[in-house]
Amino acid sequence: MTVAIEQHSDWITECITHLRANGINRIEAKPEAMDGWVEEVNEAANKTLLPMAKHSWYLGANIPGKPRVFMPYAGGMVRYREICADVVAKGYEGFTLSR
Repeated sequence: MTVAIEQHSDWITECITHLRANGINRIEAKPEAMDGWVEEVNEAANKTLLPMAKHSWYLGANIPGKPRVFMPYAGGMVRYREICADVVAKGYEGFTLSR
């Protein structure tokens, strides 16, 4: 998880820098991009045994009443970094940027 946290911190820092440099005040994920990401996460997770765990905090088991959903990306850190870099290279594709 440490590598993912570092990648997330770097990505967010670079995103904020981009927003400030371009006078953009807001970034919001588009609903269709969110749905596409959920599909990507599920596809990667279903290639592993992780979603079959019944009592994992990865599935929200530590929060009473929370639906059991596998949320981490299990497709590998290299692939995850590629996906994130592609989003940036395409002008934050999947996000609405506004002033």
